[in-house]
Amino acid sequence: MATNNYPLTGFHFTVKWSDDDENVSFSEVSGLSVSTTPIEYREGANKEYTTFKMPGLKKYDNVTLKRGSMATDNGFYEWFNTIANNTVERRDITISLLNETHEPVVTWSLKNAFPIKYDGGSLNASDGQVLVESVELAYESFTVTRG
Repeated sequence: MATNNYPLTGFHFTVKWSDDDENVSFSEVSGLSVSTTPIEYREGANKEYTTFKMPGLKKYDNVTLKRGSMATDNGFYEWFNTIANNTVERRDITISLLNETHEPVVTWSLKNAFPIKYDGGSLNASDGQVLVESVELAYESFTVTRG
């Protein structure tokens, strides 16, 4: 079995953002990152005047999904409108980077995502560009699966 050993490209991907495994076409996904804040600690009886560091809590950045605005699809805005008095419809989001045969190579699984910002795009009478809407998502964590 031959394995391809080359860098991946980031232009061929799918996003599933509902329970019915509906694939939604997006032009851009950004913000798939996680960091850990180090905790500095020093024991009182330690003879060295230094601290040691240990990993603290993980922090997941917000993810932004962008797509061309469609006249018959108001899904972003409808989802954003589920926010009311500390309640919101949470969804598990699956983002899969695909290879040339349309099979997942890397998959990010976001847990309990919910919209925190909706942007309807910029209107400009002298610009002939596609209207791009976006939604920014907060979520609890993600896992990465390769292969």
